[in-house]
Amino acid sequence: MNRNIGTEEAIKRWDSFADTYSANHTEQGDLHKEVFLNPTLLTLMETVRNKKVLDAGCGEGYLSRMLARSEATVTAVDYSSRMIEIAKGRTPNDLLIDYRQGNCEDLNSLEDKSFDLIVSNMVIQDLADYEKAFQEMYRLLVDGGCFIFSILHPCFVTPESGWEKTKGGKKSHWNVDKYFYEGVYEQRLGDKEKMLFFHRTLTSYINTLIKTGFILESIIEPKPSKEMLEKYPSFEEDFRCADFIVFKLKK
Repeated sequence: MNRNIGTEEAIKRWDSFADTYSANHTEQGDLHKEVFLNPTLLTLMETVRNKKVLDAGCGEGYLSRMLARSEATVTAVDYSSRMIEIAKGRTPNDLLIDYRQGNCEDLNSLEDKSFDLIVSNMVIQDLADYEKAFQEMYRLLVDGGCFIFSILHPCFVTPESGWEKTKGGKKSHWNVDKYFYEGVYEQRLGDKEKMLFFHRTLTSYINTLIKTGFILESIIEPKPSKEMLEKYPSFEEDFRCADFIVFKLKK
């Protein structure tokens, strides 16, 4: 695939996919967010009451609404104009969320040191210039503020990865290939839609965060809890390898 394809093409595809994507989201997000990401993010965030929080890449806004209901002062940005429209439409009038269209690679409409906490949930892999995005998050945080973000696990979700199955269709093991390739690739998410992801190694992520100035506080590879397995038994297979990784950093 052409390595020169960048964020602008990703924005076009997310605008087109926004309605289909949002249809699968409840007030807990989609199933993977409910099972894996929400429990991890909420634990890492601790209390958000009276904090100024940026939801960096808010999508249809479920996490922004959760934060606002927890008495945070929430600003939410997304580079897809259609996602912002959907988020506004799903937000009750009593939740005062400041929704803005904006690319996390360049949020110049927001002032330096504006936020106590920034959360970016499954967004950084959708950006071509992740270094610039990290610099923006650092700029926007107050001193001592926290940046928490989740992504597809770069060690296991690679440009060529997926289940190896037996002739009978049973899942044998998870294949990983092209881990050291860094750049854009296509991934089918809907029935027809192919979205763009930007793959980097774990080394690149961590070294770039350190170079930006962040202090790494925690890394979590989420697993389904006992309670979630009772509710959704099919997620038992997710003990075989990690789908996601979540970072907590401090400025």
